[in-house]
Amino acid sequence: MDQPSGAYRFARAVLRPPMALLTRRDWRGQEHVPAHGGVVVATNHLSHADPLTFAHYLDDAGRRPRFLAKSEVFQVPVVGSIIKAAGQIPVYRETADAVEAFRVALAAVTDGDCVVVYPDGTLTRDPGLWPMAGKTGAARLGLTTGCPVIPVAQWGPQQLLAPYHRVPHLVPRPLVHVWAGPPVDLDDLRGQPQTRELLRVATDRVVGAIVGLLEQMRGVSAPPRRFDPKDAQVPLTGNPSRPRAGGTSGAGPGPAATPSRATQESP
Repeated sequence: MDQPSGAYRFARAVLRPPMALLTRRDWRGQEHVPAHGGVVVATNHLSHADPLTFAHYLDDAGRRPRFLAKSEVFQVPVVGSIIKAAGQIPVYRETADAVEAFRVALAAVTDGDCVVVYPDGTLTRDPGLWPMAGKTGAARLGLTTGCPVIPVAQWGPQQLLAPYHRVPHLVPRPLVHVWAGPPVDLDDLRGQPQTRELLRVATDRVVGAIVGLLEQMRGVSAPPRRFDPKDAQVPLTGNPSRPRAGGTSGAGPGPAATPSRATQESP
């Protein structure tokens, strides 16, 4: 494993035992995660609990994950200091400072670290909890550094903690599926100008690989068109079902923002 900091070792010692106790695990494809060297791991985002279960998966694969995480988490007393010292990377979403997160992530991958990127950029707003039309960060990192981009699908953390809920469901213990696939093939795109069109092609491949794994995992097909929160007029940050100023819901005319419990528990 990459040489961990004291803060990372502390977080691992505190979090691994409850993760092992509270969840059952179906982990596959860890052989696709390189044991050494810079790598980008791209995965879907279902629940505020999935960074914990996903970190558990990568830690067991022998890698110290560095997540791109929303800046608000770093402002939480004590917790923010720990995750910062553990090497996590703050993202100032929807601001000009967001480019700083890319710069730090680029340096981390170049230095040989394992950087975790959520192409969704937030908890998915798709009513069936499928990945949305992705942001281009993971593809940009892979194309710029030449490192492998590993697609990983996860399903089950939303049963432990439903989207935007604060109280976990501890009984029965949820089965957390985490499956990694082989690196996304971006070779034909490397060395070309990173235009918006090229980055969209690369990002569609990354998200498509995640969706393909998730379809196998869930045993159902994803919608033919990926959910786009901008088209659905859904807020890009925060709880989309929470009333906004003026007393209206933030969900707009799009699909329901918070999926039903039945949807969360579908296979």
